[in-house]
Amino acid sequence: MAAMLEHANYTVSDGDATAAWMCDLFGWHIRWKGPSIDGGQSIHVGTDTQYLALYTPGKSTAEKSNSYLTNGGLNHIAVVVDDIDAMERAVTDKGFTAGNHGDYEPGRRFYFHDHDNIEYEVVQYD
Repeated sequence: MAAMLEHANYTVSDGDATAAWMCDLFGWHIRWKGPSIDGGQSIHVGTDTQYLALYTPGKSTAEKSNSYLTNGGLNHIAVVVDDIDAMERAVTDKGFTAGNHGDYEPGRRFYFHDHDNIEYEVVQYD
């Protein structure tokens, strides 16, 4: 029996702003938006079959430590694109900085951090 990843849920400072740039860059749409646990708000943004659940708490949160040194830390979220060069230009046009470029099997990739310092990997498979 095989499983398919449906969604991942993580905390952001402004779900509306994060969902907006994701829709613009990745061509996604908001599937659902509403109240959530502890007075917060959740936004489900993605495709019809897979999405990210963006949770914004109702109260302030602490800054995260280095996720790569934290058990249970979220290290990055990866998206697959058809044209990595066009996506890098779009990422830069949104004000993010692309970096850590790699070209190794099975594809090309770069990374960027959003306004919450969450890391995203963009990959194109040949």
